[in-house]
Amino acid sequence: MATTVVAALPQEYSGGTLAREQVSLWRDGVRRLRRNKLALAAVIYLAILVVMSIVAFVWTPYKPNAIGACETYTTPSGAHPFGCDELGRDSLSRLMVGAQLSLAVGLGTALIVLFVGVTVGLVAGYFRGPVDSAISLVINIFYGIPTLLVALVLYTLLGPGLVNIMIAISATIWMDMARLVRGQTLSIREREFVEAARASGARSGKILFGHIFPNALGPIIVQATFVIPVAILTAAFLSFLGLGVAPPQADWGGMAAEGLQAIRYVPHIVLAPSIAISLTLLAFNFFGDGLRDAFDPRQKR
Repeated sequence: MATTVVAALPQEYSGGTLAREQVSLWRDGVRRLRRNKLALAAVIYLAILVVMSIVAFVWTPYKPNAIGACETYTTPSGAHPFGCDELGRDSLSRLMVGAQLSLAVGLGTALIVLFVGVTVGLVAGYFRGPVDSAISLVINIFYGIPTLLVALVLYTLLGPGLVNIMIAISATIWMDMARLVRGQTLSIREREFVEAARASGARSGKILFGHIFPNALGPIIVQATFVIPVAILTAAFLSFLGLGVAPPQADWGGMAAEGLQAIRYVPHIVLAPSIAISLTLLAFNFFGDGLRDAFDPRQKR
């Protein structure tokens, strides 16, 4: 009978069973995410936005930079659903191209923030001591500097360009990701499986990226979804100030700025890009809230 018990234990507590339990947690999160109506609506909107951006690479109703495609300040019509701007350019075509820029800035900035914030947070939380103190001091210094000032200074120093915009924005928002990952690392590093890996002689890099990082991935993904709307809004604001991409490249912030001078007579020129920005920000925020509610164990009822 003792032999039977010993044989049964590996089947019950094998790595395969634990892996299936881990998969079920993600499946449970996806199931609860699908029940969140706002998050589901946000996913649908973002999917449409992505498809529209991809289509804009090969087709737009009119050439986005073609001057004289219609009369100046044409009001919305069947031929031009969002009207035309002060140079007679089709607003719908420019909105489609502007969506490419907004998504590129949001996703590109999120990748940079992930790389910097995750690396810094893992190092600070794992090694602690003087390393953690020095990194925390740097984070607090960045928190004490106005974010817009940092973005403007870096953009001025680096010069115009899409990549430079991403770098300038990333420098203002990487701290939240770093603090989140640091807190997760401080908690996970004390768990038994990390102690076992450390006792077995595993190197720090293996422990950080093989054990700690995968177990902190859920909160990291959620935080990344909140980085994207902040980046899109900051990029639009820089463009509104005339510090975005160089004309005639279409972007939502620049389109709003160009139509501001005639807002009393043709408000649709400003409203179209402004509504696009607002809906995109709301969609990412609702999606991020849905992810947090779905994959945070404390949200379970």
